[in-house]
Amino acid sequence: MKEQQLSTEEIAKLRHEKALPVIEGLKKWLLAAKTSVLPKSLIGKAIDYTLPRIEKLKVYTADGNLQIDNNLVENAIRPIALGRKNYLFAGSHDAAQNAAMFYSLFATCKAKDINPYEWFAETLRKIATHPVNRIEELLPGGEQA
Repeated sequence: MKEQQLSTEEIAKLRHEKALPVIEGLKKWLLAAKTSVLPKSLIGKAIDYTLPRIEKLKVYTADGNLQIDNNLVENAIRPIALGRKNYLFAGSHDAAQNAAMFYSLFATCKAKDINPYEWFAETLRKIATHPVNRIEELLPGGEQA
């Protein structure tokens, strides 16, 4: 759908036609299987976990803006999750806070499609002579004068 550059309305229509019947079929299978498995078995627990969530799963079929997964969020927070253990070895609490500030600034660069290296180099060139009352201009995406 992304490759075809479908509109959100077209995506919702296609999901309604293709995905909704699959979800409905899954729901029917879960209900039928529930009666023939032990509730405490792994499959019984999986069925009990899934059934209350089926209706919520259907929501993405009605809105082309929604994603079925959270991969975008997972990818966005991966550097933070990977760095979490490294923060234990930052050297001190202040060093860990400084590292966190840089992560935040570089994440802002990424979100605003700014090259972090170029932003940082330009900021270092300007910061010594930049008026302190206009320091926010040096933030990623700020009005750098």
